[in-house]
Amino acid sequence: MAIDTPVKTSAGRRRRTPSGTAGPVRMVRPPRRLWVKIVVTLLLVVEIYPLIWMFLTSLKSNDDYLNNSTWSLPTTWEWANYSEAWTTGHLGLYVQNSLLAVLPALALMLFLGTAAGFALQIMVWKGRSLTLLVFLAGMMVPPQMILLPLFTVYFQTGLSGTLWPLILTYTGTGLPLTVFMMATYYRTVPRELFEAATIDGAGILRAFWTISVPLVRNALLTVGLVQFFFIWNDLLIALTFTNNQDLRTIQVGLLNFTGDFGATQYGPLFAAICINVFGTLLIYLFLNQKVMKGLTSGAVKG
Repeated sequence: MAIDTPVKTSAGRRRRTPSGTAGPVRMVRPPRRLWVKIVVTLLLVVEIYPLIWMFLTSLKSNDDYLNNSTWSLPTTWEWANYSEAWTTGHLGLYVQNSLLAVLPALALMLFLGTAAGFALQIMVWKGRSLTLLVFLAGMMVPPQMILLPLFTVYFQTGLSGTLWPLILTYTGTGLPLTVFMMATYYRTVPRELFEAATIDGAGILRAFWTISVPLVRNALLTVGLVQFFFIWNDLLIALTFTNNQDLRTIQVGLLNFTGDFGATQYGPLFAAICINVFGTLLIYLFLNQKVMKGLTSGAVKG
């Protein structure tokens, strides 16, 4: 005697049995990828919409910004706001000061951090673990606590009124994190390479320059880009040690952005902000793949 049982179809439902009764129907769930796409779309809207609004605001006139709605489109497209921001707003001078302060500090930071990471992970010497802990302790010191003592030291040594206080402060505050990250990356470098170089007669300096530095170039790019964004977007240190307009960095300049008669010109101000934001965004997009490689190279050992 045959048993009357429901048969599943490929769509996940049960067809009618020979007795005429319908089996239970299973609900078809939406694919998981659909929810992922929805979340990603919402995140893109949250990230991209402020950039679009900022760009559209940079093309408004001052009257359009003050009299019309904040979310309205420009009535007249003022492309001259960008040239006015660069010349009248002294944005070109601020960008130059930022580059003169950031690039030397970044070069010193990477050189000293790479050398320290090499010494702490590759070289064998007494007290290297304690030295690494000292560098890590430097990450726990808030920058706000050292501004007043540093200001006194720079004033007494005659460095005030120059960009040297910014260069030295950026280097000192960013060095602990750089040493920690470079030491982490050096853990992934095989020690057999340095042993073979020592057998071939290479000294410490040659092993450092010809072997270790090429192996960690992606890490150097990653750490350098992270530190570049930290330094470039700094306001507190630059505001503390720049005492005149000729030394203002771009962040301090945007804070005191004014027009010809001291009034805030919102169109040129947003144009200057767009130049700052989109310029750094293009740098990141151009180096995105190398940054991802650098981030994953120190994640695992071996």
